[in-house]
Amino acid sequence: MRRWLSAVAIAAGISAWSVAAPAAAAENACATLSGLVDAAAPGAIFLPSYPTVQAGPLHGAAFLYDNAAATIALIGCGQAAKARRIGDAILFALDHDRFWHDGRLRNGYAAGPVGDGPMKLAGWWDDRRKMWLEDRYQAGSDTGNMAWAMLALLSLDRTGAGGQYRAGAERIGRWVAGRRDARGPGGFTGGTFGHEPDPRRLTWKSTEHNTDLAAAFARLAAASEAPHWRGLADAARGFVKAMWDPGCGCFAAGTADDGSTPNPFLALDAQVWPLLALPGAVDPFAAALATAEHRLRVDGGFAYGQPGQGLWTEGTAQVALLVRLLGRTSQAKALIAAVESLRAPAGGYYASNVPRLPTGFMLDTEPSRPRLYFHLPHLGATAWAALAERGFNPFTGTMELPP
Repeated sequence: MRRWLSAVAIAAGISAWSVAAPAAAAENACATLSGLVDAAAPGAIFLPSYPTVQAGPLHGAAFLYDNAAATIALIGCGQAAKARRIGDAILFALDHDRFWHDGRLRNGYAAGPVGDGPMKLAGWWDDRRKMWLEDRYQAGSDTGNMAWAMLALLSLDRTGAGGQYRAGAERIGRWVAGRRDARGPGGFTGGTFGHEPDPRRLTWKSTEHNTDLAAAFARLAAASEAPHWRGLADAARGFVKAMWDPGCGCFAAGTADDGSTPNPFLALDAQVWPLLALPGAVDPFAAALATAEHRLRVDGGFAYGQPGQGLWTEGTAQVALLVRLLGRTSQAKALIAAVESLRAPAGGYYASNVPRLPTGFMLDTEPSRPRLYFHLPHLGATAWAALAERGFNPFTGTMELPP
């Protein structure tokens, strides 16, 4: 539940593919990701999340989640050296924030080489107000995005790239540990929203975020053999299991701001990710996939959530990966074909097959406006297409479900 686009933000910003990408469509998603790294300037880089957006909050924005997913996908594609360039940007951002020095990262940064000074956030010039603006979501720190950065760094550590990557994951993990919450089913709160020095604390909890954290803390425990990481993994996993609704055969999306009351919204990632990430989750929670297949199927793939109305490329690739790892090969091939149909002409994959795909949520930055995905080339969709093609599970860093 992140990386939201508003119609106002991008209405004037859609153009043809504008980054230096291969002239013709790459032969697969791995090649596309590899080409995006090759086309960037040398050194540590953040890749743009929506390269065709030419104005507003998404112009030049590199979301942490998208870049972490791309890092893991590149490793799955056998391109660890290219993955390291993004991992090095994550480490740079940890050390060179303009304000924070406590182990947190931002939800988004400025795309491109990291430079030498404080890490830059994306922004835009507001002609009406005659001032430079930054997006409050991008300036904040969602715990789920922190977990994905941990997973990316731990994946690099596993390749033998150097102990600095595990050390970076540990620093992030210590900050996230401070978001642990005792209310209701426990687990971890959403993080922070807004700019320094006093961002708003998010008191709701997300099934998706806690799933991410359960996997990240478990892998940190395995890498470091420090027992306290295992306890944090257990806390996140316990929250996810508490969100199970046997009557629905699904996971609730999380809780309300009180940290206790379940939010019954049916979101695709909240059904799929626990089966990919949590040890032994496939059998007791198999109904989550069946529910998603029954209620969220659309256009040969899957919608983001209850509103339906279009195919969500990223989520369709997530289901493709899960069923592939479950041995349902023919279904996986059909879903990967649906994802492939959304390849942009000059590279990358569209976020959706419809102009505006509703998620069922509203924007934190503009509560009167819906959160949407658009028919735009998207780094996150490309990363998940590569993960599905390779059968590489980003939560385990292997081609397997968690043991």
